[in-house]
Amino acid sequence: MQINGSVALVTGANRGLGRHFAQQLLARGAAKVYATARDPQRIDLAGVERLRLDITDPSQVAAAAARASDVTLLVNNAGIATYTNLISGDMTQIRRELDTHFYGTLAVTRAFAPILGAHGGGAILNVLSALSWFSYDGANAYGVAKAAEWSLTNGVRLELAGQGTQVTGLHLGAADTDMMAGYEGEKADPAEVVRAGLDGLEAGRWEVLADTWSAQVKASLAKDPSEFYVS
Repeated sequence: MQINGSVALVTGANRGLGRHFAQQLLARGAAKVYATARDPQRIDLAGVERLRLDITDPSQVAAAAARASDVTLLVNNAGIATYTNLISGDMTQIRRELDTHFYGTLAVTRAFAPILGAHGGGAILNVLSALSWFSYDGANAYGVAKAAEWSLTNGVRLELAGQGTQVTGLHLGAADTDMMAGYEGEKADPAEVVRAGLDGLEAGRWEVLADTWSAQVKASLAKDPSEFYVS
């Protein structure tokens, strides 16, 4: 996938990683960048085309696909973090996590898949998480939703291979964004995370591990889970 000359759409582009994606896509020579958000007035980047898009609203997903029918690169970045557990947490919040990360991402992907196919295949980049692979007490709903989105990423990669669509998953630990403002541990530079994701996309990689934490967690999957959680 070559970014230069592409037409990209980024979900959740008003802040954090999404804003960096839109900014760096323009810097890498994308011919057009659709920057989407639930409130497009909050998108402050020059040079982008702003679109209203709540990925959990089917009518808005359909409208975005109709408007952006020239897209060749889809960046599924929009997400939420409710910091909800599975047993004690509010079921409404748990459903919000799945509605956003799984069903919302799937809805956008389904809407844009035929558009990508019509333009030679193009590519999809899904922003995932190291929490796709481990549980964290206090944010287990997020982990479940990201695990589902990881599986979604692998599944649609197989289903869209026939039309030549490249699908890349980007995993990261904590990044220094508004979403992680309350986290006190080490946080990655979001610009570096996005750069790693776009580099991996252009290299044709199926999966990008943006930081050491993601690489360590992924490596632990081959071991007994007690080694990860108890040690």
